[in-house]
Amino acid sequence: MTRGVRRAVWAVLALAVFLAGAVARPAAAADTLTAIRERGHIVCGVGDGPTGYSTATPQGVWSGIGVDFCRALAAGVMGSKDAVKFRALTTERQVRALHAGEVDVLARYPDTAPGKESAQGVRLAGILVHEEQGFMVRRSDNLTSALELSGARICVTRETGAGFGIVQYFTGLGMPFELVEFDDWKEAVAGYADANTKACQVLSADLPELARARQGFGDASEHLILPELVAKLPVGPAVREGDDEWFSVVRWTLYALIAAEELGITSASVDLAKGSSNAAVRRFLGIDMDLGKRLGLKADWTQRVVRQVGNYGELFERHLGQRSPLKLDRRLNNLSIHGGLHYAPSFR
Repeated sequence: MTRGVRRAVWAVLALAVFLAGAVARPAAAADTLTAIRERGHIVCGVGDGPTGYSTATPQGVWSGIGVDFCRALAAGVMGSKDAVKFRALTTERQVRALHAGEVDVLARYPDTAPGKESAQGVRLAGILVHEEQGFMVRRSDNLTSALELSGARICVTRETGAGFGIVQYFTGLGMPFELVEFDDWKEAVAGYADANTKACQVLSADLPELARARQGFGDASEHLILPELVAKLPVGPAVREGDDEWFSVVRWTLYALIAAEELGITSASVDLAKGSSNAAVRRFLGIDMDLGKRLGLKADWTQRVVRQVGNYGELFERHLGQRSPLKLDRRLNNLSIHGGLHYAPSFR
């Protein structure tokens, strides 16, 4: 075989491989939505925690903002929020389960480091929660800001990486501090709570964990979460890379939850809103424009999502905010019109 013939053969093989990939990817993307409808439910991958995101009772009943997002997906795609099954996965198992087709969507994907999504073949569909690492102190210490923590002893756990955030934060400010690391979260909480040993004056972790620890104290109101943040971690639902049709459904379901709050539409008022003269409201509800058709959904899919699950604010307050045991402020998770980071593009 001459050199020219060999080159021609390799060129044909390369073209065949390229075309096979180009054909396979759209087919795979279309299959997820089809497979969900054929089986009659969505399979949502969830983890045991963090608090307020996804937790299960001993009877196997799941709750949390990530869990309710998957119920919103089911309401939009299948017509019922109950058309979803939850599969508990360890952090290490989640991406493998997604690629193996064991789950259709991950409720919480936190690996947003540069290049991480592409390397794992995963696409983050949007930010459901801006998770934040903060500080908790005793009110009796008369502290109102992290800028007053110079020289403080700060309790953290090793496994969460919270110590890295502390080092970065105080080094950047040029403030001295003492890091007290524990292997177990319960030990860290005990070290902070025991006023006799005074292992530390400050407890640092994600805000939901701090709030849960505070609720466990007999004098919960005597513990204050300071306004400053050590670090931020945007997390949200994720799908397989290349699953473009399903990705759009997941992303726009998240947008629908946020847009509903922006438009003032709640689970209690969605039916009343159908009589609104507001053009944006009518488009969103699929009355004057069938936006669901572009996603392969019915025209009233947003109505079903909000009626059955609520808007974003309702989800947040139910699982993380003032209606939950954690009683966290919205902070970064508020709408942009209220000083937060959440907003949705126009439905048009």
